[in-house]
Amino acid sequence: MAKGTTVKMWRRTLIVLIVMVALGFGLIVVSLIRLQLVDGAELQKAAVDQQLRDTTISAHRGTIYDRNMKPLAQSATVWKVVLAPAYIEKDDEALRRTVANGMAEILGLDAEDVYRRTEGTSYYDVLKTQVETDVKDRLVQFIEENKLGNTIQLQEDYKRYYPFGSFASTILGFTGTDGQGLAGLEAYYDRYLSGTAGRLVTAKNAVGTDMPFQYEQKVEAQDGYNLVLTIDEVVQHYLEQALEEGVENNKVQNRASGIVMNVKTGEIVAMAVKGDYDPNNPFVITDEEERARIAELPEEERQAATTAALEAQWRNKAVSDTYFPGSVFKMVTLSMALEENLVNEETTFTCTGSYVPVPGERAINCHNTAGHGTQTLVQGTMNSCNPLFIYLGQLLGTEKFFDYFEAFGFTEKTGVDLPGESQSIYHDRDMTLMDLAVESFGQNFSITPMQMITACAAIANGGYIVQPHIVSQIVDNDGNIIQSADTSVKRQVISEETSKRVSKILQENATSGTAKNGYVAGYRIAGKTGTSEKIGVDGQVGSDDTYIASYCGFAPADDPQYAVLVFFDEPTGDSYYGGAVAGPVFAKVMEQILPYLNVETKYTQDEVGSIGVSAPNVIGKTISEATSEITNQGLRILVKGSGDTVISQTPDPGSSVPTGGTVVVYTDEASMTQTVAVPDFTNRRLSDVNYLAAQAGLNIRVTGAYNSSAATARTQDYAAGEQVKPGSTITVNFVEEDRVR
Repeated sequence: MAKGTTVKMWRRTLIVLIVMVALGFGLIVVSLIRLQLVDGAELQKAAVDQQLRDTTISAHRGTIYDRNMKPLAQSATVWKVVLAPAYIEKDDEALRRTVANGMAEILGLDAEDVYRRTEGTSYYDVLKTQVETDVKDRLVQFIEENKLGNTIQLQEDYKRYYPFGSFASTILGFTGTDGQGLAGLEAYYDRYLSGTAGRLVTAKNAVGTDMPFQYEQKVEAQDGYNLVLTIDEVVQHYLEQALEEGVENNKVQNRASGIVMNVKTGEIVAMAVKGDYDPNNPFVITDEEERARIAELPEEERQAATTAALEAQWRNKAVSDTYFPGSVFKMVTLSMALEENLVNEETTFTCTGSYVPVPGERAINCHNTAGHGTQTLVQGTMNSCNPLFIYLGQLLGTEKFFDYFEAFGFTEKTGVDLPGESQSIYHDRDMTLMDLAVESFGQNFSITPMQMITACAAIANGGYIVQPHIVSQIVDNDGNIIQSADTSVKRQVISEETSKRVSKILQENATSGTAKNGYVAGYRIAGKTGTSEKIGVDGQVGSDDTYIASYCGFAPADDPQYAVLVFFDEPTGDSYYGGAVAGPVFAKVMEQILPYLNVETKYTQDEVGSIGVSAPNVIGKTISEATSEITNQGLRILVKGSGDTVISQTPDPGSSVPTGGTVVVYTDEASMTQTVAVPDFTNRRLSDVNYLAAQAGLNIRVTGAYNSSAATARTQDYAAGEQVKPGSTITVNFVEEDRVR
């Protein structure tokens, strides 16, 4: 080969080598650039993940308190059980079996599954979470007896508890297994309650096995904030008890709800729904009949039915459901007309039993189809006369009516701090005159109970729309206030003068009008009943229709402080009318909460006789001395036994005894064992009840519409036939049956 050819070959080879080296180093450089600049962060994270195990430490969820700092929802310590099988020698079969059997027995786990997990190489294998303290104590003993200090670890965790069970459940809501709020205040304020989770970072060795516990770093969790509610546990209890009795007595098919509100501040002092559920076990259907019905369904239908039933029992009816308010809305229409000076208390209107709001259209009937005749505005309100309120609506006109409807807050959500508040359904300014006629007495539009009681509060408090709220403050564990509720007034919708005039009319209605079943002696109740149809929009009653019975009012009428709304969805008992169904429940709530809330009593001359006197203390006195003291109080004495000295008495000293009632005194041990059967007072007039009580040697305390000659006894606090001591006081509630819608 020629020399020139050889040189050329070497030159080409050198060039190829140079190119190959350049390409190789270029690829390396490109790879380095990609690894460092493009994929660097991701690869670095992957490396850390290979070297560290990051475990979340639950934060202590904040406590929910009532207004008096009584815990209604709190987190208690539970335990997480962690297995570290890497500490068990590979050939220690006996120890593995001991751990497996012990954990299976104490924690209720499968022994074979635990045994398989003891064969692992991890230092962190969670066997069970949310272990209660009593189980934890057994675990501690087991660990100590078997010297398993490294093999089994116990770590603190938290579990949500509701100490009063179903109490206020639709307000409080509940949390899921991960501690997240799923309903009620737990969901609405979750970001404040939940706190910030901590971290436990554990190192891994080269083969990916967890390092021992000493190779770890712990970042402490930050506790959640606490809620201080406007709810008063005592008032809440009274409301729930009264609603529950109302549901049972009136065979209510679709639950009941009630709200107690401070009319001046918008504070919700109580809110309840019956039936409800236990937030400690929220996924259990509490209605036994519904649970049994679902159990009988085909398997493919059961899950959907269960979900629907659970969602229904979790639903807060006071906030999330809309309804036709019916005649309770008449207090709003009345306020509109008085504020516009279209009428006054002496304005007269003649009710013929029906009203034709639009010529050529059909008439709308009054509940009194014979007509009320000529009546004043006050009398027409007390009669709950639909034609009168249709007339007021026509005087207002669609534009003015809607202006007030909007100002009272019926076109927007109230903004109450609870999840799931519904939007109302209503006709806009383009409503027809027929729409206006029906809406004037509370039909043909749907609002929430929360909207209704907020409007009622405005009528009571001088015309001011307040912000309803259920959380007063958010505080930390040191008592520092993180956030306070906004109690500023939104707007004034009617004048203070109109507010006073409407309050006076509603007080007269509760004293001697159609709302008298909600009357409470001494407390100047102002109220209005409602019987609203769930089917139909024209005010006509159909045989297949279902109803909501409600009562809305406030007290004291001359200085309003608290408003109460109670309503019962689909009562199927003796009556479905608001006065008969909801009135007595309203009265019971007011009778219990107003003394507790220190609302002053002012009895009329007629009421003084019904409140009774205090039983004198005659224990230890002679029969002659006891007789003198008791009769001087205007009471009768009944002596039991053959002794000369009083050793016991009924009612107890200081107890209230109805005027003209009886004090039974006992003079020997044998006489103290005597009892009498309580008569059945229900469905009887007051005179008959007094006679039966006197015959049995019992006292009666009367509540409700006992002043009405048409009223009969509806309920009694001691069941008929129950054995009680002679002289005991039986409370009998009187109801005037109405057919007022």
